[in-house]
Amino acid sequence: MISEQQWQSAKSVCKASLFSSLHYAIASVDENGSPHLTPIGSLMLGTLTNGQVQACYFERFTKQLPSNATHNTNVCILAVNSSKWFWFQSLLKGQFLHQPAVRLAGQLGPLRLATDEEIQRWQRRVRLLRFTKGHRLMWQSMRHVRDITITEVKAVNIGKMTR
Repeated sequence: MISEQQWQSAKSVCKASLFSSLHYAIASVDENGSPHLTPIGSLMLGTLTNGQVQACYFERFTKQLPSNATHNTNVCILAVNSSKWFWFQSLLKGQFLHQPAVRLAGQLGPLRLATDEEIQRWQRRVRLLRFTKGHRLMWQSMRHVRDITITEVKAVNIGKMTR
């Protein structure tokens, strides 16, 4: 069960992670039990309700993750604040002033059509890049999402610098 304090801290790390690296890493397991990491830039986090969080991501480019979900829906999302300025300040002080990373454990749901609200939320996120060719090629036609029920937040402890 996720507490409100855990979720607020996790959301802060996730926001910094997306800003600094433009993606999260989602780990899944293939049918042979081998781990697989997938970078996902379209993860959209929801609100905390009854100790869980509903999230979703646009599933357009992933190949192995949906295949893995057919036999094992467990996933773990890693969000790391990769900002050079954050790390420089932390190294100078010998302490992270904010949590540097978080793991979110959860379950994948079925693939479904995105709601208009989800599409609009995604388009707001990438609106500054809408004039680019890459936007048209990658993000203009995002239509299918996969839900993730996040059931656990695990802070990442990086030695003595972590509070």
